[in-house]
Amino acid sequence: MEGWVTAHAWAAYLGIGVVVGFAAGLLGIGGGMVIVPLLFYVLAAQGFPPLHTLHVALATALATIVFTSLSSVRAHHAFGSVDWRVARTMAPGILAGSFFAALLAGLIPTRPLAVLFTLLVFAAGTMMLFDLRPKGIRPLPRGAALFGAAALIGGVSSLLSAGGAFLSIPFLAWCGLPVRSAIGTAAAIGFPIAVAGTAAHLLQGLRIDGLPRGSVGYVYLPALALIVVTSMAAAPLGARLAHRLPVKRLRAVFAIALYAIAVRMLADLW
Repeated sequence: MEGWVTAHAWAAYLGIGVVVGFAAGLLGIGGGMVIVPLLFYVLAAQGFPPLHTLHVALATALATIVFTSLSSVRAHHAFGSVDWRVARTMAPGILAGSFFAALLAGLIPTRPLAVLFTLLVFAAGTMMLFDLRPKGIRPLPRGAALFGAAALIGGVSSLLSAGGAFLSIPFLAWCGLPVRSAIGTAAAIGFPIAVAGTAAHLLQGLRIDGLPRGSVGYVYLPALALIVVTSMAAAPLGARLAHRLPVKRLRAVFAIALYAIAVRMLADLW
């Protein structure tokens, strides 16, 4: 079924936004890795072209972060927890890595792309499950080394349609930023990741014929709007409950759920 979303799809997009926003507020985890497989199933049920459904899910999930990251950055900036010097210094590498990784994703066929996405989800989930992070502290690299590290963070995050906090927070903490500042700066870094990656997905999608009405490039606007609305509304609720619930245990459960969702999507594509 092509065209604008049906009533069931509207409800599904709104529900995805609630789940993702609540999880982001509660666990401090970006929602792209969750949005992609859930959005994939809804788009497939609507009859999206199978060759492009995963690409549309990746692009639309990343586009949601353009909006949600702005809200997060404003909140962290208000508390003085964004190191804008570091964010500006990393921005060129972040933009380059995010843009070219998303361009690459647009050229990869669906099945290999699904395998790559699943492998990256497993890596991110494992970091979350075992709280893996670099040991010790070292100075923030400069020049080509910092550009390369930022490009890697941007590229991996763009391929996952994530804001990159699971990589940028450990990296920034490893480079000596206080945890609070690392979290706030990671939020600021998420915005250029989303903007550059979304721009590349838009460009790649413009060369594709037969995408459903409501699509701009690979970005599907009805899903984007509905997910953004409910995710931004649900995030504060999750944040309020963060100090009452066993967040470390919930992060482990969330990581295992990521494994299951990604593997199921991969199996359905095979």
